Amino acid sequence: MKTIRLNSHRLGLKHGLLLLILSVQAFSTNASEHEHSPNHISLFIGHTDFSEHGNGETVGIDYEYRVSPLLGLGSVVEYAFGSLDALTVLAVADIHITNEFIIQVGPGYEYTSEHEFFVSRLGALYEFRYNGYTVSPQFHFDYHEGVGSSKVAGLAVGFDF
Repeated sequence: MKTIRLNSHRLGLKHGLLLLILSVQAFSTNASEHEHSPNHISLFIGHTDFSEHGNGETVGIDYEYRVSPLLGLGSVVEYAFGSLDALTVLAVADIHITNEFIIQVGPGYEYTSEHEFFVSRLGALYEFRYNGYTVSPQFHFDYHEGVGSSKVAGLAVGFDF
């Protein structure tokens, strides 16, 4: 049983890293061509609560390429420890309602020791910016097909490049 869990997490991690690398390569540009760099990456620390299935501390990485003042495209990879022991990989769209307030939506997949689920994310974050660096409190609902919803809350620290 443990081998299945490791293989499932490794597969999920490989998919997540591949999505992150492809996102960065597909959207990376020379920052000197833009007034502000369109690339942003952040590290996330928080907590996931999946009431029927457990909860756990969560860490993640988020990449965004700003397509326009309104829209950013990217990927999210998060891992929830504890009783959840779950890896989540998402392709997301960040809708910039204002310069600071962002709605994040997107589909993805979650890998646990026993199951794999399709996931849909709806979340909100507020970015505090200073000289290309950001700090953003975040709150997300992740709907797991046929299983219910989880809540993810935390803080991300990032930078433009």
